[in-house]
Formats: sequence, structure tokens, C-alpha cells
Amino acid sequence: MLYKTHVQINLDHVRRNLEQVRAFLGPGPRLLFAVKADGYGHGAVAVASLAERAGLADWLGLATVPEGIELRRHGIKLPILKFSPAFPDEMADALDAGITLPVCEPSNLLALQAAAAARRARARVHLKVDTGMGRTGIAPEEAPGLARTLARQCPDLYLEGVFTHLAVGFEADGEAFTREQLGRFTRTVEQIASVLGRMPELVHCASSGAILAHPECWLSMVRTGTLGYGYYPLDCPVRPIPLAPALSFHTRVAYVKRVAAGASIGYGRTWTAPRDTWIATLPVGYADGFSRLLSNRGRVLVAGRSCPVVGLVCMDQTMVDLGPETRVRAGDEVVLIGRSGDQEITLYELAKAMGTVPCDVACQIGRRVERITIPQVFTGRGLTGARPAS
Repeated sequence: MLYKTHVQINLDHVRRNLEQVRAFLGPGPRLLFAVKADGYGHGAVAVASLAERAGLADWLGLATVPEGIELRRHGIKLPILKFSPAFPDEMADALDAGITLPVCEPSNLLALQAAAAARRARARVHLKVDTGMGRTGIAPEEAPGLARTLARQCPDLYLEGVFTHLAVGFEADGEAFTREQLGRFTRTVEQIASVLGRMPELVHCASSGAILAHPECWLSMVRTGTLGYGYYPLDCPVRPIPLAPALSFHTRVAYVKRVAAGASIGYGRTWTAPRDTWIATLPVGYADGFSRLLSNRGRVLVAGRSCPVVGLVCMDQTMVDLGPETRVRAGDEVVLIGRSGDQEITLYELAKAMGTVPCDVACQIGRRVERITIPQVFTGRGLTGARPAS
């Protein structure tokens, strides 16, 4: 196999992480595994198939209807929840694919009823309540009325679940607001249950941060994405689960040259060599997800050594300083995320350098970067036993 810029996904680590989350939760709530955004950049089909085969997830969570259709085309049968409301013109495709949709206002609810009636299919829905996130969801005081409309005017819809999203799931200074959100939510669920004459089967509000810090928010189902992929929410102070990062990012040296002290590197001449040194050019840039924000501040690992990024990261290339003496040659492996020798670059490190969060870093890795799933951790001896991620 041609060794080129690629991401390696260790499915054994995904399995282990989900097992750890399951053990932490115990026998109580069901687990929804978020595989939106192509599985946070890890390959949605590959990680969803693993979760289903291993029996480690009860539900999958997605952001778009096409994401759900892709999973169904690959034979994945787990229940799928779309986190945000669907547009009326995509409801038919969602219902045909067996994707559970949320509702959070009357017109969207009635449009979904019409789509279900046209297909003579009874569809399960989840009612989304905005308790303080300020994104999608009906106001708590309006939620019982929407549930009443569903019960009286939507014979082809069944209210299976009610959910909300916490704005500060783990921050120490957000505990009071989380308690307020949970109070609003539980009161709203009780009012909805009174309207329906029953409690919805699935009541959920906890994502990764609240799973760790607020067991009172677990309810009947929890949702996780980041924990399954092997990392905590950035700056999360509570880390009781041993996690193994599933993603590593690799390329190789394309070109090596010696430059004299005073030579400038890259667009804008933002870096000047302070001494005679060797510069390596890498065939990876911001189009691949190695962010321009890492210009003159990021680093890579070459043969177990940390080498700083110098100059502006280009669309397709990045330059690094190898130092005044080097044995590095074109073709040598470079690690952008992951381990080399006793050195490691993590998603956390890149996230802090970029002023963002780990899942943003993973999701930015471009589509032209091949995802390769492996059964074991990459050893630097090739890709034996690897297979392309679906």
C-alpha cells in the first residue's frame, strides 16, 4: 500500500473506550453513541458498525439525514436519532430510512405527521426542549401544548422520547446552571407525561461532560461522542475513565534542504532562520486539516524528535525546522497526531494551540486524507493488516 498522508483509526481503542463508558454507567441508562460528522472524523460507518457488532451502543446520533441514509446503506440497523429537526422536504427520506426525528414546534410537527401519513407508517419522534442551550428546542412552558397537539392531531406519530442539551455539562462554575436546566427539564417531562398519560420511554439530557460530572442527569439514556473516540472534553476536571485515543495522523517528509541563517520561509516571510538549519517540507496543509492556526506555533514528530512548524502552513504543504544537524531524508515518517518514540502530540495540544476543542481538530481533517482502520496501534513498520475505513 502506498504510504501517504493518512489517518489511522484504532477500532480496538474505540471498543475499549465504549466498554469503559458502559462500565462507568453500570446497568442503568441506555447509551447513544454520536457518530455525526463522519464519526467526529473517525469514519462513521466503521465506528457505528463496531458499536453495533459489539453491542456497545443502544442508539446512534447524527446531525443530518444523509448521514443516517449512509449508515442504513451499509446495513447498520441500530436506532438512529437526528439531533435537530428535519426540513419538510427531507422527512420522507428520513422516514424511509428509519431515522427518528425530533420535533420542537407545531409546523414542523404537522409536516412530519403529513409525511408519515403519506407513507402509512407510524413514526417515533423525540420532543426537543430548550432549557438553556439557546439552540433548537421548544420553550419549557410550551412543550406540554406541543405534546398535546401530537397526541390529538398526529395519529401517525408516537412520542417515544423527550430530550434537552446542557450548556455547561462539567464546568465547575456551571453547576448551578446545570441544576437549573435539569430542574426545568424534569418538570417539563412530568407535565408532558401528564398530557400523554404515560412517561416517554427515553428521557435524556447528559452528553459526555455530564456523564462524568452529573450522574443525576443520566436519566433513561445518555449521549456520548468524545469519550468513545478516546478523549475528554477540553479542560474537563473529572477524568475517572481510562481512555485510549483512537485517531492518529501521519504523513512523510517530501523534501529536505539546508538554508542559511537569515533565510525566510513561506508566504509573508513570517519566519527567518536564526542559524544555518535544515528545513523539511511536508505534503500536508490546511486543506488536509493541519490548520493554518498552527503556523509558527505547532510542532510535528520526526523520528521521535519534536520539530517546530516554521512559516505559514500552506493549503497543501507545511515546513518544519529539523535543526542544524539531521539524518532525516525524504520519505521518512512524520507524526502530526499520535506517538513517535517517547514523544506524543495529542488532540488536546493542537486544540489549545488553535484555541478550539479536540473534536473540532478531528473534524477538520479533510476528505482527501484517507482513513485506515487498524486492529492494533501503529508501530511504524507499515500498514500490515490495515483496511480502508468505510
